[in-house]
Amino acid sequence: MRVAFVHDYLTQFGGAERVLLEILKLYPEAPLYTSLSDAAIVRDHFSHVDVRASFLQRIPGAPSRFRSFLPLYPAAFESLRLHDYDLVISSTTAFAKGVRVAPHAVHVCYINTPTRFLWYPEEYASPIIPPLLRPFFRLCTPGLRLWDLAAAQRPHRLVSNSQHVATRVREIYRRSSDVVHCPVDAAEFSETVEAGDSFLVMTRLLPYKRVQLAIEACNALALPLIVAGTGPDEKRLQALAGPTISFAGQVDDAQRRRLIQRARALIVAGTEDFGLVSLEAAAAGRPTVAYRAGGALETVVEGETGIFFDEPTSHSLARALQALSAAAFDRARMAAHVKRFSPDLFRAKLAALIEQYLRERQNGKP
Repeated sequence: MRVAFVHDYLTQFGGAERVLLEILKLYPEAPLYTSLSDAAIVRDHFSHVDVRASFLQRIPGAPSRFRSFLPLYPAAFESLRLHDYDLVISSTTAFAKGVRVAPHAVHVCYINTPTRFLWYPEEYASPIIPPLLRPFFRLCTPGLRLWDLAAAQRPHRLVSNSQHVATRVREIYRRSSDVVHCPVDAAEFSETVEAGDSFLVMTRLLPYKRVQLAIEACNALALPLIVAGTGPDEKRLQALAGPTISFAGQVDDAQRRRLIQRARALIVAGTEDFGLVSLEAAAAGRPTVAYRAGGALETVVEGETGIFFDEPTSHSLARALQALSAAAFDRARMAAHVKRFSPDLFRAKLAALIEQYLRERQNGKP
């Protein structure tokens, strides 16, 4: 059986790319198609994979300006030559679900989220689009939405990364999906390390992540906070930070692991699709203070692996940070929770679904 993988772009390395690495283990010899790839990302994380990029890769400097090519992504993915494959597995937050496959092939899409900036533009897109480009974005959005809706009907089966995302898929794309939660490698955090005093935010710095709430809460309480990550919102957030806030920038895997292990607790202030870093924190024996919404409801167990705050305000978060000092968390119970999201279990569940989908297609089911 000839197999190919598809992913939106390899221009940054975050939670979706960590999950992709586990998906690739299902068929390690299969090529990975994408729109754009950054040489450093491929070298550091995908050097063992046959990565094949679209025509966008031929544009000088395109990987570093990947957000600028928004209108071209539909054409880029529809141009990928996948007609020789029997099974295509796409991994997407946006465009990869729109590839075209051979009539006999089965296309399984692992969907991390419906395309945020198209369906929730006020929350995900508008804050980071330069004012001069906003009219252009508004002009492109209706056509891109139509394409995205049509593209979401192309995969034969959808697999969502959380119940939260499955609900959004049903609301936006009018399709049902199976759910296989993202994996976390607990072995990375097995070493016992003494916790420090600093709270930690570990995320891409985008407005919808609401890192501002963590900064404002820690400013108000004079609590130490480390913000790890980069993104379009970085300069604005740095301007808000008081003397107890520090920015770690982009961190490699070793730095990421050390920061999580030494954190007093992790803060997740936005509505996450899943919340992989909360599980990494639990694997390290560190609790999470999370906004009570989205994927955090599936990855954080209140009183066992973390606590919630109920309103998307810095005051609500500050109250939770103060309450955390009286909370006690048992590392063994946290580890038991994380085992439910092991990479082996993730691959086994996803492989079983793919085999089911292949059998159904062989038996004539659409």
